[in-house]
Amino acid sequence: MIRNVLGSIVALLGAAAAVLSPFRDWYDGRLGRYYGVDDLFTGVTAAHPGVLGSILLPFLFAAVLAVVGVVLRFRPLVALAGVLVLGFTVLWMVRQGQATGSLTVAGDGSGLQQGVAGAAGGGVLLLLGAALMSGRGRARDRGLAGRPDRRDQPYAAPGSADPDTWPPTREPGPSVQTSPWPEPEADPYVGPAPGPSAGPPRDPDTEPTATYPVQDRPDGPDGPDRSGPSGT
Repeated sequence: MIRNVLGSIVALLGAAAAVLSPFRDWYDGRLGRYYGVDDLFTGVTAAHPGVLGSILLPFLFAAVLAVVGVVLRFRPLVALAGVLVLGFTVLWMVRQGQATGSLTVAGDGSGLQQGVAGAAGGGVLLLLGAALMSGRGRARDRGLAGRPDRRDQPYAAPGSADPDTWPPTREPGPSVQTSPWPEPEADPYVGPAPGPSAGPPRDPDTEPTATYPVQDRPDGPDGPDRSGPSGT
């Protein structure tokens, strides 16, 4: 976006410089609009053509191409305008050199003047503006404008065959519980596991009560006779 704006400004400045250049002195105090378009192909003469028959006409045409190219953001059209301006400027220099025998640059105004510099500079600015512009974008972006942009669409949910993946990287992610029942909880017992020789776990509710032996009651009131057998 910034490149298009900057390139458009430079191209419009170049087009304006090219259009204004025929109204300034080109050579030996002669305005550029006093050179006819046919003088560029047949030779420079002293005749003064009309405005639309002067060198201003191709420059106006190039300026229109530049404006259309800027509006449409079409770089080749802007570049073509710059080539036209530079081409007609160089062609005029060739014809003027043939008419005068040489081209000079003098401080007294007897040689090339500001009008030629304005035309050449305008052509260079048009080419520079075309180079700065980024254009209308790639063909994929402008040719598929009617299709929805996939980048704006959310990622599809993973299917049942691949529940443990997470877009967009498809890396392992949180698992998806497919059962409607709650997940089984782990056994809270964290003690040591029973040894291999231990029996089944004891259940106090079903285990029989332990019995203990009972002593015999004494024979008499003072207990059993502990004197042993009597000799009498």
